[in-house]
Amino acid sequence: MSPAPKTAALGDRIQADEVRLAAAIGHQIRQFRGELGMTIAEVARLAGLSAGMMSKIERGNASPSLSTLVAIAAVLNVPVTAFFRKFEEQRDCSYVRGGEGLLIERVGTRAGHEYRLLGHNINSAVNVEPYLITLTDESEVFPLFQHAGVEFVYVLEGEMRYRHGKKLYDLKPGDSLFFDAEATHGPEALVRLPVRMIAVLSKPREEG
Repeated sequence: MSPAPKTAALGDRIQADEVRLAAAIGHQIRQFRGELGMTIAEVARLAGLSAGMMSKIERGNASPSLSTLVAIAAVLNVPVTAFFRKFEEQRDCSYVRGGEGLLIERVGTRAGHEYRLLGHNINSAVNVEPYLITLTDESEVFPLFQHAGVEFVYVLEGEMRYRHGKKLYDLKPGDSLFFDAEATHGPEALVRLPVRMIAVLSKPREEG
């Protein structure tokens, strides 16, 4: 009798976690060994292992026992828990369905200018904000933005004239700009509506 779908899924997830754990442990061992300037053979000999087994552990192809990890930790002069750091780290991931995303009102934006935040990161020294921007109403005056960091703009639909500092760029679908965001920037004129573009803002995260 075949296992129930939930049981099979749980088994697959456990197996995947075991693979990731072995890879994370191997990565940490290799990093600590490199910092000490030791070879695989040296660590293996002092830990009572074969060089072949030590190599498999570092590549994540073998799951070492707790006693083996204790021996390796003693050789590398680190706590056993240090081998699990990479596995325990939380990695940011934002998933946004098509047509969704957090509607944002940026300072200076007008009616017909829609900014949808497509994700955000938390555990990083760099703050990154990806937006889907839709411009559907032509205004006589456009707000110009200026902020720290860099910005990337990629046009999906429509045409516009975009200002960066003293220069103007005619942007069509497929065109992009990557620029220093501390210079004044923003649409100067909308040539063909609607305009849809991806804008990615990146700057160092402020502490405190």
